[in-house]
Amino acid sequence: MGVLKKILPVLLATVWISISEFVRNQFLLQTFWVNHYKAMGLVFPSQPVNGAVWGVWSLVFALAVYIISKRFSLLETTLLSWMVAFVMMWLVIGNMGVLPYGILVYAIPLSMLEAFVAAFIVKKLDR
Repeated sequence: MGVLKKILPVLLATVWISISEFVRNQFLLQTFWVNHYKAMGLVFPSQPVNGAVWGVWSLVFALAVYIISKRFSLLETTLLSWMVAFVMMWLVIGNMGVLPYGILVYAIPLSMLEAFVAAFIVKKLDR
């Protein structure tokens, strides 16, 4: 039971993060991504292997939230995990020139919600 108690919050947070990422990037913001890549003469990567990598990213993000939550409050966990996952990612892909800046109006609040719900799941289930 002890192992399940540690794994369950991470798995449920991973599921939440995966769903959030999929809905945001495949339904709400896909046009931004596709058009931005097309303008650069590239094709937006959407093969199954890319989805698998995002699944791994979701698991790693959930693990980070779990670890951060051990030391910090819900709000602190949300903000720290959001900065580690999203702000750093946007800095890198912005620096590489592949970030369509127009998505940030939507992506910032939605990613903060994603981080908050993941932190909430972990905090509530890891008591």
